Amino acid sequence: MPRTGSKSLGLLDRSLVFITGKGGVGKSSVTAALGLLAAKAGKRTLICEVEAKGDVARLLDCEPGGFQPMKARENLFLMSMNTEEALREYLRIYLRLPVVAKLGPLAKTFDFVANAAPGVEEILVVGKLCYEVKEAKYDLILVDATSTGHIVSQLASPKGISELVRLGMVKDQVAWMEDILYDSSQTSVIVAATPAETPINEALELAERIDHETEVHLGALIVNKVMPELFSRSEEEFFALLQDPRSTKVLNKIVSADVGPLLRGSNAALEMRRCAAPYVERLMASAGDTPVALLPLMFGVGSGMKLVRALGEALAAEWDELLWQA
Repeated sequence: MPRTGSKSLGLLDRSLVFITGKGGVGKSSVTAALGLLAAKAGKRTLICEVEAKGDVARLLDCEPGGFQPMKARENLFLMSMNTEEALREYLRIYLRLPVVAKLGPLAKTFDFVANAAPGVEEILVVGKLCYEVKEAKYDLILVDATSTGHIVSQLASPKGISELVRLGMVKDQVAWMEDILYDSSQTSVIVAATPAETPINEALELAERIDHETEVHLGALIVNKVMPELFSRSEEEFFALLQDPRSTKVLNKIVSADVGPLLRGSNAALEMRRCAAPYVERLMASAGDTPVALLPLMFGVGSGMKLVRALGEALAAEWDELLWQA
């Protein structure tokens, strides 16, 4: 199935955006920042935490969301994925089965089928997200998605089920999911990484797999926690001169304090940036036409809403034209 729709459409003008990446790269922070940006722009926005760890809720300084969406901020809502609840909702909506307190034997049957048939459990997650798009209660759904090892199987699950089931109600339902998921004017994926060898390698590998193994549009790559450039080339040379013991001694007298820790800290920051640079350059060289954003390491910002707001400002500054349709 071709990837239909306009790839030039702004990421936050779509209906469904997945944010994924290796664990620890800050995908929850990026998701929360994007959600806050969209909500402030007047978009009714839902953030779904697929792994239901409560990371986004902590970042937004609110209570963790359940399967039923809850309001976190103005125009911003939060939910946590739960496959048992998703199955319960599916049975109620499509099969008209009564809601029961416990799924009991039916849940055990589902577990058996999910283990036997690849894509069954994943289709519940994707199906719930596509259902929310279909219901159009929200302008934008942002997904704090699973890590690099599982996201491809989720994105490919409708296609897998479609190939497995040729006729009937399930085939019809998968078809409308594919219409949403594989339409680049509605759905896109953002892959996040940090400037280190393993996260960059995984991000590039994941981008290639999304392109070759799914029909979902790859919208962008983010390198998070990039050490900012502290000095220009001429300033670096001057900074090196300051570290001469005689210069340091003079500086100590001028400021009436020991500048050694400051100089050593600046040296460490410079070294971190130098070490990270080849990995960032490799990702940018390999990205092709896929947009790349570099987000700075946030010094002294802390966590929670302060971090989310700072990341949002950085995203808006770096990516304004990509986030919104011109």
